[in-house]
Amino acid sequence: MILAEAAIDTKFANISNVLVYSAMAVFLLAFLAYAAEWTFGGRSRVARQSAALAAKAGSSLGQAVADAEAEEVAARTAPTVAVKVTGAGGGTTTLTRTVAAKAGKVDVVTRGDAAPPVDGVGAAGGDEGADRIGRIAVSLTTLAALLDLCAVITRGISAHRPPWGNLYEFTVAVTMIASLLFVALLAAGKNVRWMGLPVTLGAVLGLGIAVTEFYVDSEQLVPALHSYWLWIHVSGAMVCGGALYAGAIAAILYVAKDVYESRKARGLTKEDGWWSDAFERLPASATLDKWSYRINAFVFPLWTFTIIAGAIWAEAAWGHYWEWDPTETWAFITWVAYACYLHARATAGWKGRKAAILVFVAFACYLFNAYGVSIFINGKHSYAGI
Repeated sequence: MILAEAAIDTKFANISNVLVYSAMAVFLLAFLAYAAEWTFGGRSRVARQSAALAAKAGSSLGQAVADAEAEEVAARTAPTVAVKVTGAGGGTTTLTRTVAAKAGKVDVVTRGDAAPPVDGVGAAGGDEGADRIGRIAVSLTTLAALLDLCAVITRGISAHRPPWGNLYEFTVAVTMIASLLFVALLAAGKNVRWMGLPVTLGAVLGLGIAVTEFYVDSEQLVPALHSYWLWIHVSGAMVCGGALYAGAIAAILYVAKDVYESRKARGLTKEDGWWSDAFERLPASATLDKWSYRINAFVFPLWTFTIIAGAIWAEAAWGHYWEWDPTETWAFITWVAYACYLHARATAGWKGRKAAILVFVAFACYLFNAYGVSIFINGKHSYAGI
């Protein structure tokens, strides 16, 4: 026992702890930056009001101007924005925001002849500011992911073993993988910045729970875990965890965006709030549905391999491939849940909200398999250390 304790390098263990707290703080800053981007970004209020009024304009130019001038008197406190109205003869007339919106065929510009909005997405100044905040958020996420990576590495150096031998180390590594996968997708040119908010939120919550509820000092593993299969089996489970979390995020956002689009189509949604801007920044609901499906379909073979690798390791350690231990049982239940989801998508044509419900159930099974079993049920896989 003394030799095992002497083998622990407390200096690197302390460095790992500092890095975990640093990563959590930077993830929190990144989350706040993404929240600011979602709140203040999207289409500007002027552009949205102009587009909505222009779509409804059916009266003549003279009548529209007369009606709009009356409204403009009551709205003098609103900011003045210059607009250009193109007439039938090709000439242009500069009118106030509301007048031009009522007149129809509006190109909204800011003072200084800034470029008009493109594809209905915010005025130039507002979107540029939101984009700048979003870029800062991505930089912070990258920094936090690297700090998390260094925390995992130094934890492994401190104990001279793979740094995922208990629930604390597993959680820190999963947050690292999820954030690095997100950064890798961005580096590959994928338009997935919309995932930054939930990814960083999950990282903050995950690391927060890890340091407050799961933390144990760096120590040696129980004899059953001294195997090269620890590198293969547990690392596969961690990669699956990070990716399945991303798939669940896409499913949750799909449901939210689908509800928003449905209400908007029925005219039940007002387009003048920050939450409307946030929804407009998300991809279309069909795109989110495809993202969820593709992520889960990509990860499913890896989860299958992870279960098989665990069975091989169990035979080497305990002499049996499968004993229906609680962790083994819930790993199989998780596999069945995702298999049902993929089968329903491929054969029954289940898409949209029905498919999203299956994703929620399957991911809940994964969470219980990874955490619930270790916390609430005693078994051969109870290595949580809490």
